[in-house]
Amino acid sequence: MDQYHVFSTADMVNWRDEGEILRASQVEWGRPEGGFMWAPDCAFKDGKYYYYFPHPSGTAWNKTWKIGVAVSTKPASDFKSVGYIQGLGGDAMIDPCVFIDTDGQAYLYYGGGARCAAAKLKSNMTEIDGESQPMTGLTDFHEATWVFKRNGIYYLTYADNHPHFNRLQYATSSHPLGPWTSKGVYLDVTDCDTSHGSVVEFKGKWYQFYHNCSLSGKGNLRSICVDVLNFDADGNILKVEQTKTGVPPVGLSSALNSQANKYGADVAIVGGGATLGDDDAASGGKCVQNLHQPGSYLQFEHVDGGGVGGRAALDIHYAAESRGKLRLSVNGDDYSFVNTLPTGGYSRFSGDTSLTIPLQAGATNVIRLTGGNFGVNVDYVTLTPLSSAQ
Repeated sequence: MDQYHVFSTADMVNWRDEGEILRASQVEWGRPEGGFMWAPDCAFKDGKYYYYFPHPSGTAWNKTWKIGVAVSTKPASDFKSVGYIQGLGGDAMIDPCVFIDTDGQAYLYYGGGARCAAAKLKSNMTEIDGESQPMTGLTDFHEATWVFKRNGIYYLTYADNHPHFNRLQYATSSHPLGPWTSKGVYLDVTDCDTSHGSVVEFKGKWYQFYHNCSLSGKGNLRSICVDVLNFDADGNILKVEQTKTGVPPVGLSSALNSQANKYGADVAIVGGGATLGDDDAASGGKCVQNLHQPGSYLQFEHVDGGGVGGRAALDIHYAAESRGKLRLSVNGDDYSFVNTLPTGGYSRFSGDTSLTIPLQAGATNVIRLTGGNFGVNVDYVTLTPLSSAQ
Protein backbone atom coordinates (compact mmCIF):
# COMPACT_ATOMS: atom_id res chain seq x y z
CA MET A 1 0.00 0.00 0.00
CA ASP A 2 1.29 3.43 -0.93
CA GLN A 3 -1.74 5.71 -1.23
CA TYR A 4 -4.51 6.41 1.27
CA HIS A 5 -8.11 7.10 0.21
CA VAL A 6 -11.09 8.21 2.32
CA PHE A 7 -14.59 6.80 1.82
CA SER A 8 -17.79 8.41 3.09
CA THR A 9 -21.37 7.35 3.75
CA ALA A 10 -24.54 8.84 5.19
CA ASP A 11 -26.49 5.58 5.48
CA MET A 12 -23.91 2.73 5.81
CA VAL A 13 -25.01 1.34 2.43
CA ASN A 14 -24.07 3.90 -0.22
CA TRP A 15 -20.34 4.61 -0.12
CA ARG A 16 -18.21 7.01 -2.13
CA ASP A 17 -14.46 7.23 -2.59
CA GLU A 18 -13.61 10.82 -1.64
CA GLY A 19 -10.19 10.55 -3.25
CA GLU A 20 -6.58 10.23 -2.22
CA ILE A 21 -5.38 12.14 0.85
CA LEU A 22 -1.75 11.03 1.31
CA ARG A 23 0.99 8.95 -0.31
CA ALA A 24 4.48 7.86 0.67
CA SER A 25 6.24 10.42 -1.53
CA GLN A 26 4.63 13.19 0.57
CA VAL A 27 6.17 11.84 3.78
CA GLU A 28 9.51 13.64 3.99
CA TRP A 29 11.00 11.35 6.64
CA GLY A 30 9.75 8.13 5.08
CA ARG A 31 11.39 5.13 3.43
CA PRO A 32 12.95 6.38 0.15
CA GLU A 33 11.59 3.39 -1.79
CA GLY A 34 8.01 4.23 -0.71
CA GLY A 35 5.35 1.63 -0.09
CA PHE A 36 4.38 0.18 3.28
CA MET A 37 1.72 2.76 4.16
CA TRP A 38 -0.16 0.34 6.41
CA ALA A 39 -3.32 0.45 8.56
CA PRO A 40 -4.03 4.02 9.80
CA ASP A 41 -6.47 5.78 12.13
CA CYS A 42 -7.92 9.28 12.33
CA ALA A 43 -9.12 11.42 15.25
CA PHE A 44 -10.89 14.79 15.45
CA LYS A 45 -10.10 17.34 18.12
CA ASP A 46 -10.46 21.12 18.41
CA GLY A 47 -11.43 21.65 14.79
CA LYS A 48 -8.67 19.52 13.25
CA TYR A 49 -8.42 15.99 11.88
CA TYR A 50 -5.29 14.08 12.90
CA TYR A 51 -4.38 11.18 10.63
CA TYR A 52 -2.02 8.59 12.16
CA PHE A 53 -0.25 6.12 9.91
CA PRO A 54 2.57 3.56 10.26
CA HIS A 55 5.41 3.98 7.79
CA PRO A 56 9.06 2.88 7.82
CA SER A 57 11.83 5.47 7.75
CA GLY A 58 14.45 3.16 6.25
CA THR A 59 15.07 0.50 3.64
CA ALA A 60 15.00 -2.14 6.40
CA TRP A 61 11.28 -1.53 6.62
CA ASN A 62 10.24 -3.87 9.44
CA LYS A 63 12.81 -2.50 11.88
CA THR A 64 12.26 1.21 11.18
CA TRP A 65 8.53 1.71 11.71
CA LYS A 66 7.39 5.11 12.92
CA ILE A 67 3.91 6.53 13.60
CA GLY A 68 3.43 9.45 11.24
CA VAL A 69 0.90 12.26 11.60
CA ALA A 70 -0.87 14.32 8.93
CA VAL A 71 -3.26 17.15 9.80
CA SER A 72 -6.18 18.88 8.06
CA THR A 73 -9.21 20.99 8.89
CA LYS A 74 -11.22 18.78 6.50
CA PRO A 75 -12.04 15.07 6.89
CA ALA A 76 -11.22 14.01 3.32
CA SER A 77 -8.72 16.46 1.81
CA ASP A 78 -5.82 18.86 2.40
CA PHE A 79 -3.88 16.60 4.78
CA LYS A 80 -0.26 17.67 5.32
CA SER A 81 2.43 15.51 6.89
CA VAL A 82 3.74 17.12 10.09
CA GLY A 83 6.33 14.50 11.06
CA TYR A 84 6.12 11.50 13.34
CA ILE A 85 5.57 10.88 17.05
CA GLN A 86 8.90 10.76 18.81
CA GLY A 87 9.54 7.76 21.04
CA LEU A 88 7.17 5.34 19.29
CA GLY A 89 7.69 2.69 16.64
CA GLY A 90 10.52 0.25 16.02
CA ASP A 91 10.54 -3.43 15.11
CA ALA A 92 7.06 -4.51 13.86
CA MET A 93 5.30 -1.79 15.91
CA ILE A 94 2.47 -0.75 13.61
CA ASP A 95 -1.35 -0.23 13.51
CA PRO A 96 -1.93 3.02 15.43
CA CYS A 97 -5.31 3.58 17.08
CA VAL A 98 -6.27 6.86 18.79
CA PHE A 99 -9.00 6.91 21.41
CA ILE A 100 -10.32 10.16 22.93
CA ASP A 101 -12.00 9.55 26.28
CA THR A 102 -15.11 11.37 27.52
CA ASP A 103 -12.88 13.68 29.60
CA GLY A 104 -11.05 14.82 26.45
CA GLN A 105 -7.82 12.93 27.13
CA ALA A 106 -6.43 11.24 24.02
CA TYR A 107 -4.53 7.94 24.00
CA LEU A 108 -2.50 6.33 21.25
CA TYR A 109 -2.24 2.53 20.97
CA TYR A 110 0.02 0.61 18.60
CA GLY A 111 1.53 -2.83 18.27
CA GLY A 112 2.67 -5.82 16.27
CA GLY A 113 4.85 -8.87 16.61
CA ALA A 114 2.96 -9.96 19.77
CA ARG A 115 3.56 -6.62 21.57
CA CYS A 116 0.94 -3.97 22.35
CA ALA A 117 1.74 -0.59 23.89
CA ALA A 118 -0.02 2.71 24.54
CA ALA A 119 0.61 6.24 25.78
CA LYS A 120 -1.25 9.41 26.63
CA LEU A 121 -1.14 12.12 23.98
CA LYS A 122 -0.49 15.76 24.77
CA SER A 123 -3.17 18.27 23.80
CA ASN A 124 -1.32 18.99 20.54
CA MET A 125 -2.08 15.37 19.47
CA THR A 126 1.43 14.95 18.02
CA GLU A 127 3.50 14.19 21.14
CA ILE A 128 3.19 11.56 23.84
CA ASP A 129 2.76 12.66 27.46
CA GLY A 130 5.27 10.55 29.38
CA GLU A 131 6.47 7.09 28.41
CA SER A 132 4.55 4.43 26.50
CA GLN A 133 3.64 1.33 28.49
CA PRO A 134 2.78 -2.28 27.62
CA MET A 135 -0.86 -3.34 27.63
CA THR A 136 -1.08 -6.23 30.08
CA GLY A 137 -3.65 -9.02 30.36
CA LEU A 138 -4.13 -9.61 26.63
CA THR A 139 -4.29 -13.23 25.48
CA ASP A 140 -2.37 -14.16 22.31
CA PHE A 141 -2.05 -10.59 20.99
CA HIS A 142 -0.66 -10.26 17.46
CA GLU A 143 -1.56 -6.84 15.97
CA ALA A 144 -4.45 -4.53 14.91
CA THR A 145 -5.31 -2.75 18.15
CA TRP A 146 -8.64 -0.92 18.36
CA VAL A 147 -10.04 0.76 21.49
CA PHE A 148 -13.53 2.10 22.22
CA LYS A 149 -15.74 2.80 25.23
CA ARG A 150 -19.36 1.77 25.85
CA ASN A 151 -21.42 2.22 29.03
CA GLY A 152 -18.31 2.92 31.09
CA ILE A 153 -16.44 -0.18 29.87
CA TYR A 154 -13.22 0.14 27.83
CA TYR A 155 -12.80 -2.42 25.04
CA LEU A 156 -9.56 -3.35 23.26
CA THR A 157 -9.92 -5.52 20.16
CA TYR A 158 -7.07 -7.14 18.24
CA ALA A 159 -5.99 -9.89 15.84
CA ASP A 160 -4.57 -13.00 17.51
CA ASN A 161 -1.92 -15.52 16.43
CA HIS A 162 -4.23 -18.36 15.37
CA PRO A 163 -2.37 -20.32 12.66
CA HIS A 164 -3.29 -19.41 9.06
CA PHE A 165 -6.36 -17.37 10.10
CA ASN A 166 -5.79 -14.62 12.70
CA ARG A 167 -9.10 -14.13 14.49
CA LEU A 168 -10.39 -11.04 16.30
CA GLN A 169 -10.33 -11.18 20.10
CA TYR A 170 -11.20 -8.56 22.69
CA ALA A 171 -10.47 -7.55 26.26
CA THR A 172 -12.11 -5.13 28.69
CA SER A 173 -10.95 -2.78 31.44
CA SER A 174 -12.12 -0.05 33.78
CA HIS A 175 -9.22 2.17 32.65
CA PRO A 176 -8.06 3.12 29.13
CA LEU A 177 -4.52 1.88 29.84
CA GLY A 178 -5.58 -1.36 31.50
CA PRO A 179 -4.83 -3.80 32.96
CA TRP A 180 -7.04 -5.76 30.59
CA THR A 181 -9.15 -8.87 31.05
CA SER A 182 -9.29 -11.08 27.97
CA LYS A 183 -12.77 -12.09 26.82
CA GLY A 184 -11.95 -14.36 23.87
CA VAL A 185 -12.76 -14.55 20.16
CA TYR A 186 -15.69 -12.54 18.83
CA LEU A 187 -15.01 -12.72 15.06
CA ASP A 188 -13.86 -15.90 13.34
CA VAL A 189 -11.68 -15.75 10.24
CA THR A 190 -11.82 -18.67 7.81
CA ASP A 191 -10.72 -17.40 4.39
CA CYS A 192 -8.01 -14.80 5.03
CA ASP A 193 -4.65 -14.84 6.77
CA THR A 194 -5.74 -12.09 9.17
CA SER A 195 -8.39 -9.47 9.82
CA HIS A 196 -7.97 -5.93 11.06
CA GLY A 197 -11.09 -4.74 12.85
CA SER A 198 -12.52 -1.43 14.01
CA VAL A 199 -15.69 -0.63 15.93
CA VAL A 200 -17.85 2.44 15.33
CA GLU A 201 -21.05 3.77 16.85
CA PHE A 202 -23.02 5.52 14.09
CA LYS A 203 -26.51 7.00 14.46
CA GLY A 204 -27.21 4.97 17.59
CA LYS A 205 -26.03 1.59 16.28
CA TRP A 206 -22.74 -0.27 16.75
CA TYR A 207 -20.86 -1.68 13.75
CA GLN A 208 -17.86 -3.95 13.26
CA PHE A 209 -15.60 -3.24 10.30
CA TYR A 210 -13.21 -5.99 9.20
CA HIS A 211 -11.90 -7.61 6.03
CA ASN A 212 -11.82 -11.00 4.37
CA CYS A 213 -10.91 -12.57 1.02
CA SER A 214 -14.26 -14.09 0.09
CA LEU A 215 -14.47 -12.24 -3.24
CA SER A 216 -10.91 -12.58 -4.47
CA GLY A 217 -9.56 -15.65 -2.72
CA LYS A 218 -6.25 -13.77 -2.45
CA GLY A 219 -4.75 -12.75 0.88
CA ASN A 220 -3.41 -9.48 -0.50
CA LEU A 221 -6.65 -8.48 -2.25
CA ARG A 222 -9.03 -8.05 0.64
CA SER A 223 -12.68 -7.01 0.78
CA ILE A 224 -13.88 -4.42 3.27
CA CYS A 225 -16.79 -5.75 5.35
CA VAL A 226 -19.18 -4.30 7.90
CA ASP A 227 -21.74 -6.05 10.10
CA VAL A 228 -23.76 -5.17 13.17
CA LEU A 229 -21.99 -5.51 16.53
CA ASN A 230 -24.21 -6.75 19.36
CA PHE A 231 -23.70 -6.89 23.15
CA ASP A 232 -25.39 -8.83 25.93
CA ALA A 233 -26.84 -7.27 29.09
CA ASP A 234 -23.45 -7.46 30.84
CA GLY A 235 -21.63 -5.69 28.04
CA ASN A 236 -19.99 -8.77 26.54
CA ILE A 237 -19.54 -8.70 22.76
CA LEU A 238 -21.57 -11.36 20.99
CA LYS A 239 -20.01 -13.35 18.15
CA VAL A 240 -20.27 -11.31 14.94
CA GLU A 241 -22.66 -12.79 12.38
CA GLN A 242 -20.79 -12.27 9.13
CA THR A 243 -22.87 -11.55 6.03
CA LYS A 244 -22.24 -10.92 2.35
CA THR A 245 -24.99 -8.31 2.13
CA GLY A 246 -23.73 -5.91 4.77
CA VAL A 247 -25.98 -3.90 7.07
CA PRO A 248 -29.39 -2.30 6.49
CA PRO A 249 -29.47 1.44 5.73
CA VAL A 250 -29.66 3.96 8.55
CA GLY A 251 -30.46 7.64 8.10
CA LEU A 252 -30.56 9.46 4.77
CA SER A 253 -29.10 8.06 1.56
CA SER A 254 -26.06 9.70 0.01
CA ALA A 255 -26.78 8.47 -3.51
CA LEU A 256 -25.58 10.74 -6.30
CA ASN A 257 -28.10 12.88 -8.14
CA SER A 258 -25.80 14.56 -10.67
CA GLN A 259 -25.87 13.84 -14.38
CA ALA A 260 -23.14 11.43 -15.48
CA ASN A 261 -21.11 11.92 -18.66
CA LYS A 262 -20.46 8.66 -20.51
CA TYR A 263 -17.36 7.91 -22.59
CA GLY A 264 -17.57 4.69 -24.59
CA ALA A 265 -14.79 2.42 -25.78
CA ASP A 266 -15.28 3.69 -29.33
CA VAL A 267 -13.85 7.11 -28.41
CA ALA A 268 -10.85 5.72 -26.53
CA ILE A 269 -7.31 5.94 -27.88
CA VAL A 270 -5.63 2.55 -27.48
CA GLY A 271 -2.05 1.39 -27.82
CA GLY A 272 0.73 -0.82 -26.51
CA GLY A 273 -1.04 -3.97 -27.66
CA ALA A 274 -4.53 -2.98 -26.53
CA THR A 275 -7.16 -3.14 -29.29
CA LEU A 276 -10.69 -1.95 -29.95
CA GLY A 277 -12.81 -5.03 -30.58
CA ASP A 278 -16.41 -5.90 -31.44
CA ASP A 279 -18.64 -7.37 -28.73
CA ASP A 280 -22.42 -7.36 -29.00
CA ALA A 281 -22.64 -7.63 -25.20
CA ALA A 282 -20.96 -4.24 -24.74
CA SER A 283 -23.25 -1.24 -24.44
CA GLY A 284 -21.99 0.29 -27.67
CA GLY A 285 -20.99 -2.90 -29.42
CA LYS A 286 -17.30 -2.13 -28.82
CA CYS A 287 -14.86 -2.73 -25.98
CA VAL A 288 -11.16 -2.26 -25.34
CA GLN A 289 -9.44 -5.66 -25.29
CA ASN A 290 -5.95 -7.12 -24.73
CA LEU A 291 -5.18 -4.98 -21.71
CA HIS A 292 -3.16 -7.88 -20.36
CA GLN A 293 -0.35 -6.95 -22.73
CA PRO A 294 2.62 -5.21 -21.06
CA GLY A 295 2.45 -1.49 -21.77
CA SER A 296 -1.14 -1.65 -23.04
CA TYR A 297 -3.34 1.36 -22.39
CA LEU A 298 -6.55 3.18 -23.24
CA GLN A 299 -6.94 6.92 -23.01
CA PHE A 300 -9.95 9.23 -22.99
CA GLU A 301 -9.22 12.78 -24.10
CA HIS A 302 -11.33 15.95 -23.93
CA VAL A 303 -13.08 14.72 -20.80
CA ASP A 304 -15.40 17.47 -19.59
CA GLY A 305 -14.82 18.79 -16.07
CA GLY A 306 -17.65 21.34 -16.28
CA GLY A 307 -17.45 25.08 -15.90
CA VAL A 308 -15.25 25.19 -12.83
CA GLY A 309 -13.82 21.68 -12.54
CA GLY A 310 -13.56 19.92 -9.20
CA ARG A 311 -14.14 16.40 -7.96
CA ALA A 312 -15.97 13.76 -9.97
CA ALA A 313 -16.86 10.11 -9.44
CA LEU A 314 -15.17 7.93 -12.08
CA ASP A 315 -16.89 4.59 -12.75
CA ILE A 316 -15.16 2.01 -14.95
CA HIS A 317 -17.48 -0.60 -16.47
CA TYR A 318 -15.72 -3.80 -17.49
CA ALA A 319 -15.75 -7.58 -17.97
CA ALA A 320 -13.10 -10.00 -16.69
CA GLU A 321 -12.51 -13.72 -16.17
CA SER A 322 -10.11 -13.24 -13.27
CA ARG A 323 -9.02 -10.53 -10.89
CA GLY A 324 -7.08 -7.75 -12.57
CA LYS A 325 -5.43 -4.41 -12.00
CA LEU A 326 -5.27 -1.17 -13.96
CA ARG A 327 -3.14 1.89 -13.24
CA LEU A 328 -4.97 5.21 -13.44
CA SER A 329 -3.53 8.60 -14.31
CA VAL A 330 -5.44 11.88 -14.54
CA ASN A 331 -3.99 14.72 -16.60
CA GLY A 332 -0.59 13.06 -16.52
CA ASP A 333 -0.50 12.59 -12.75
CA ASP A 334 -0.22 9.06 -11.41
CA TYR A 335 -3.34 8.56 -9.33
CA SER A 336 -3.99 5.02 -8.18
CA PHE A 337 -4.22 1.34 -8.98
CA VAL A 338 -7.75 0.14 -9.77
CA ASN A 339 -8.58 -3.45 -8.81
CA THR A 340 -11.09 -5.44 -10.85
CA LEU A 341 -12.82 -8.71 -9.97
CA PRO A 342 -14.13 -11.59 -12.10
CA THR A 343 -17.51 -11.03 -13.77
CA GLY A 344 -17.87 -14.53 -15.20
CA GLY A 345 -16.34 -13.91 -18.61
CA TYR A 346 -14.86 -11.34 -20.98
CA SER A 347 -18.30 -10.59 -22.43
CA ARG A 348 -20.16 -10.17 -19.14
CA PHE A 349 -19.93 -6.44 -18.56
CA SER A 350 -21.22 -6.36 -15.02
CA GLY A 351 -18.05 -5.02 -13.39
CA ASP A 352 -18.13 -1.50 -11.95
CA THR A 353 -15.30 0.03 -9.96
CA SER A 354 -15.62 3.59 -8.71
CA LEU A 355 -13.35 6.22 -7.23
CA THR A 356 -13.20 10.00 -6.96
CA ILE A 357 -10.77 12.02 -9.07
CA PRO A 358 -10.00 15.74 -9.60
CA LEU A 359 -10.89 17.36 -12.93
CA GLN A 360 -9.92 20.64 -14.55
CA ALA A 361 -12.56 23.01 -15.92
CA GLY A 362 -13.77 22.42 -19.47
CA ALA A 363 -13.22 19.56 -21.90
CA THR A 364 -9.49 19.55 -21.16
CA ASN A 365 -9.00 16.41 -19.11
CA VAL A 366 -7.12 13.24 -20.06
CA ILE A 367 -7.84 9.94 -18.28
CA ARG A 368 -5.47 7.07 -18.97
CA LEU A 369 -5.78 3.43 -17.86
CA THR A 370 -2.68 1.27 -18.23
CA GLY A 371 -2.93 -2.52 -18.27
CA GLY A 372 -0.46 -5.38 -18.14
CA ASN A 373 -1.89 -7.04 -15.03
CA PHE A 374 -4.35 -9.77 -16.13
CA GLY A 375 -7.13 -9.40 -18.67
CA VAL A 376 -9.84 -6.72 -18.43
CA ASN A 377 -12.21 -5.67 -21.23
CA VAL A 378 -13.41 -2.08 -20.75
CA ASP A 379 -16.86 -1.16 -22.04
CA TYR A 380 -17.13 2.51 -21.00
CA VAL A 381 -16.46 4.97 -18.20
CA THR A 382 -18.75 7.57 -16.63
CA LEU A 383 -17.85 10.82 -14.88
CA THR A 384 -20.32 12.23 -12.36
CA PRO A 385 -19.55 15.74 -11.06
CA LEU A 386 -19.69 16.09 -7.28
CA SER A 387 -20.89 19.33 -5.76
CA SER A 388 -19.03 20.86 -2.83
CA ALA A 389 -21.83 19.53 -0.58
CA GLN A 390 -21.05 16.01 -1.76
